[in-house]
Amino acid sequence: MLLTRHLDANATLVSLIQPLTTRDGFAPTPLPGVQVLRASCDVARGPQIYEPSLVIIAQGSKLAYLGPRTLEYGAGHYLIQALPVPFECETFSAPDGPMLGVSIAIDRVLLGELVLAMGLVAGRTIAAQTPESMTSAVLDDAMRGCVERLLRCLHDPLECQVMGQARLRELLFVALRGPQADVLRALVEQQGQFARIAASLSHLHAHYTEPLNVETLAGCANMSASTFHEHFKRSTLLSPVQYLKRLRLLRAQQLLLGEGLGVAQVAHRVGYQSTSQFSREYKRYFERSPGDERAA
Repeated sequence: MLLTRHLDANATLVSLIQPLTTRDGFAPTPLPGVQVLRASCDVARGPQIYEPSLVIIAQGSKLAYLGPRTLEYGAGHYLIQALPVPFECETFSAPDGPMLGVSIAIDRVLLGELVLAMGLVAGRTIAAQTPESMTSAVLDDAMRGCVERLLRCLHDPLECQVMGQARLRELLFVALRGPQADVLRALVEQQGQFARIAASLSHLHAHYTEPLNVETLAGCANMSASTFHEHFKRSTLLSPVQYLKRLRLLRAQQLLLGEGLGVAQVAHRVGYQSTSQFSREYKRYFERSPGDERAA
């Protein structure tokens, strides 16, 4: 009986997402910060980066590979991407249809307001270890209901205009009462190292095309360079230099696929001074040249 109820609930989410998807990939919705996603066929494992978000899959599934960890999230789980960390992703469509899901950006201002309003949680202790930047959680009835109300809102322009932000607030509130509440709280607990690394990543993403050094990023986190380097690598599994390089290459891939720019234009656009160096590093990371990517 419980399995039947969950299957019915998933079918409801599928019916609400399907009309909002016009193509494979991520597609915007009338509500800023909310995107729907679709994959009509399996997508092989490859590099990816998500902005901080909750990703709920209604049909099909995904595998995320981050360092030694493998996370599976499908119709019974959702992904919490707390930090924008490069990872590898593999997508599987369902036997009877495409992979379908919805991505909700994590608004740190709204998250901070909710954490402040909720206050201290009885029995909660601050974890000594750095939280995982990417985790999965069970899609329980409370979260499923929030997602369904949010999706229904997207089908009604007036409701979306009037109630859209309230639906997002409700969803984040329920996530803050869920099994992965600690990582979300850590994002906005300003004295914590995790929140400071998140602040430095925000600066890095806003200025990744510019020359950046560890000292500048450490200043954003209000840390010494050595302490920052240690906590940055613990949170992202990459050094700041490695992270910047991967971010530039992932942004370059988006430009090559989406805007039809030439290789030299893309290299310059993402902060490379040398087109040949860009081409070498691109091929090493994606196992194909930027010219092949553009042609494909």
